[in-house]
Amino acid sequence: MSNTSDSALPADFVWGAATAAIQIEGATNEDGRGESVWDRFCATPGKVRNGDDPSIACDFYHRYRDDVALMRELGLDAFRFSIAWPRVFPEGRGRVNAAGLDFYDRLVDELLANDILPFATLFHWDTPQAIEARGGWPERATVDAFVDYTEAVALRLGDRVRHWITHNEPWVHAWVGHGWGVHAPGRKSESDALATAHHLLLSHGLAVEVLRRESQGAQVGITLNLDHVYPASPDEADADAARQVDGFNNRWFLDPIFRGSYPEDMLRLFGDNVPQGTESDMATISAPIDFVGVNNYTRSVVRADPDGGRPIFVRNPNGEYTDMDWEVAPEGLHDLLVRLSSDYEPRAIYVTENGAAYPDVRDHEGTIRDTERSAFLEAYIGAVERARTAGVPIKGYFVWSLLDNFEWAYGYWKRFGLVYVDFPTLERVPKESFSWYRDHIASRRERQRSTPAAP
Repeated sequence: MSNTSDSALPADFVWGAATAAIQIEGATNEDGRGESVWDRFCATPGKVRNGDDPSIACDFYHRYRDDVALMRELGLDAFRFSIAWPRVFPEGRGRVNAAGLDFYDRLVDELLANDILPFATLFHWDTPQAIEARGGWPERATVDAFVDYTEAVALRLGDRVRHWITHNEPWVHAWVGHGWGVHAPGRKSESDALATAHHLLLSHGLAVEVLRRESQGAQVGITLNLDHVYPASPDEADADAARQVDGFNNRWFLDPIFRGSYPEDMLRLFGDNVPQGTESDMATISAPIDFVGVNNYTRSVVRADPDGGRPIFVRNPNGEYTDMDWEVAPEGLHDLLVRLSSDYEPRAIYVTENGAAYPDVRDHEGTIRDTERSAFLEAYIGAVERARTAGVPIKGYFVWSLLDNFEWAYGYWKRFGLVYVDFPTLERVPKESFSWYRDHIASRRERQRSTPAAP
């Protein structure tokens, strides 16, 4: 039984699923695609579990029509995908690879032919290796290269794509890729991470201008990974620790986009590692956007370090955890959405990623009985609906992910998909959660027909 109400979501609410190019496309050496930082990272021993790489992934590049048919069977209103920068500019900038754009032309047309809205993300971490060789995201020149790439894509697809996302999770690319070295390109520098974060934000603002010009009338936004941060106790020290983590995870990106400035407490914390002269970029970074995308999987609970060190993340001893060891905490998404709406007043919010990894296996009948994932989705969708009832302007929800895929440094170990992929054969097998989501969409759509559209 659903725990969502019958009237919270409007008739124009969008039900979708999400993916990323490097995680599903494969064909990394076909039709003129250049090398990405992830191709190089995966070729470096010890960086990715089991030495896995995305050269084949789900082979979406060749099988996209079959996968769009699965989307239609699922009843999706929209499909969120990313465009691979190295397919469009194999050298990062300069020569446009027409064959690369041709693929996205075909994909967009196939989606529209099946009444599925394309939500296109321009950057999901696959920087061309040629750009990295010239200094990568810590260099301001990469901003200009990204703007050129945005323009080339918008000129080709802007007549049909009506929803654009400039960047996916800039926090992850900045810190996990440049601060801690766990993701490509594998740097370990706080100053590189902060420079990367700033240049991602600046390139976002400039891309908004390009998309407004070349895809007139389209909706333009950015997707951030956000967690609601709770103090472990009512103590003031724990509240301060929670605020610091919130500043690091959330406000460092939300404040520039919606308020035109970095948070003062975090500027003091980062000190000399903050890039100089950022104030002049803030008007560009805070260009008005039509929506913000929220990627959320869990919550954070923190306490102060009694020795004065960094805040300590607290594990819930009674909590349920996914295969990523992330706590299942739907109230965290509800509280996050309410806080985001109250503090920043975005025009619209899409939950652009939400889902769970579990150790899915096929039984002797070939069925994947992932009841935990169905329960996860029901609980989190319920949280979305409660937030909508509270007045949060939520316009859509996207499951991560449509397919089991290449899960970054975890390789092919962690499975998030509604559709099981047998990687040796590339066979697709819809899981029980696929059926749950299909039926949920159908039932909600029936109810939504009698609900007025949101203003």
